[in-house]
Amino acid sequence: MKIVTWNCNGALRKKIERLLKLEADIYIIQECEDPEKTNDSNYRNWADNFFWAGDNKNKGLGIFAKPSIGIQNLNWETNGLKYFISCRVNNDFNLIATWCHGANSPTFGYIGQLWKYLQLNKFKFGKSIIAGDFNSNVIWDKWDRWWNHSDVVRELGELKIESFYHKFFLEDQGKESKSTFYLQKNIKKPYHIDYIFGSTSFTNSIKSLAVGETSKWLELSDHMPVILNL
Repeated sequence: MKIVTWNCNGALRKKIERLLKLEADIYIIQECEDPEKTNDSNYRNWADNFFWAGDNKNKGLGIFAKPSIGIQNLNWETNGLKYFISCRVNNDFNLIATWCHGANSPTFGYIGQLWKYLQLNKFKFGKSIIAGDFNSNVIWDKWDRWWNHSDVVRELGELKIESFYHKFFLEDQGKESKSTFYLQKNIKKPYHIDYIFGSTSFTNSIKSLAVGETSKWLELSDHMPVILNL
C-alpha cells in the first residue's frame, strides 16, 4: 500500500495530474477544496471515495482513496480542533489525517492542536497511522511548555507509534536531512514539518519512504509530498 501526504497549497483540482503520477492508494491532502462544493467536474469525479473537513470550502483537509480501498469514517472527537479526520482502512488499521492549524488559538496553535487531539482520543489509537502537515519541528520547542513537538513525539512513543521518516533514515528529530517545506517557496528557507507516524507493528512492512524533489514539486506548492510504501 502506498500512502502520500501533501499540502498542495490550494487548487488541488489543477494539480491532480501531477499527483496521480505517484500512484498512491491513499492521498492525505492539506489545503484542498471540498469536492462536494467544487464546480470542477473532473475533480469531483476523481474524489469518489473520500472524507473532507474544513471551514473554508477552498482550503481544507482531505483523505482520498482508490475505489478498491475501504475507508470508514470513525468520527473521533475533535472538540473543534483543526483539522483532523479519523477513519478505518480496510478494517485493518486506523488512519488519522491532520493539518495542524493555528486555529486562532492564543496558546494551543499548530502542534498544540495535535497535543489536545491526543488527550481526547489516544485510548482509541491501537494500530494506527497519523499523517499530515504538523506545522511543527522540535527546533521550535519552548522550555516552559508541556505540549511541545517533543512532548507529542514522546506521547506517541508511549502508544508505540513512531515517525517512519526518522526510523527509515535513522535521523533524530530536528536533524532531518530532507526538508518538506520551503517558506515562501524559497529554497534557502527549508524546514521539516510534514510527517507520517505509525504503529511499530508497521516497521517491518516499510518498503520505502521518500520526500518529493523540489525540481518536481516546488512550482506547485511550498510543501513536498511525503511518500510511504508499505
